Amino acid sequence: MFSDFAFKIFEESIQKYHVEDDVYQSFENPYPKKEISHLLYRKNWIDTVQWHYEDIIRDPKINPSEALVIKRKIDASNQDRTDLVEYIDSYFLDKYQSVEKKKNATINTESPAWAIDRLSILALKIYHMREEATRINASEEHREKCNKKLQVLLEQKKDLSIAIDQLLADIEAGDKYMKVYKQMKMYNDEELNPILRGQK
Repeated sequence: MFSDFAFKIFEESIQKYHVEDDVYQSFENPYPKKEISHLLYRKNWIDTVQWHYEDIIRDPKINPSEALVIKRKIDASNQDRTDLVEYIDSYFLDKYQSVEKKKNATINTESPAWAIDRLSILALKIYHMREEATRINASEEHREKCNKKLQVLLEQKKDLSIAIDQLLADIEAGDKYMKVYKQMKMYNDEELNPILRGQK
């Protein structure tokens, strides 16, 4: 199933990041550029680094100038994340381009790649909640609470995985079809953001 395949790559990316556990570490993609695994690994790496940017910027003692640098990095990361989702959807559009859409075919509320985006974030939640559920220097009460949350996340992973695989099967069978809209983010565009436009 595609969801299992993707989740294993997400786990691999997360484990690799945490070897150094440093947002400034170098990135190397172990998968060939033309493979979907390359996009999935890159997608999760972006999510993982951004997860830790979000931790850093919430430090109440952070230097304001450092916080601004991190905020800019988060903005850039959000754009990269969106771009990767669109690349992944392009892969599926290409894969299913010859599928004949049935007369009663319906469109889904989100594209396959945006559902996979949620699975990538869920992999991070599971990793870090499992850390908290087994953290030796935490109280037993803390570990119990986190373990209960972990079980919910694992159930969510099961449900989301089934939904992703069903969506892909429906697209392949012609029961559903893909229609992808570019995100058209306005805040990074010098022509659309009035603050940036005013600085030109």
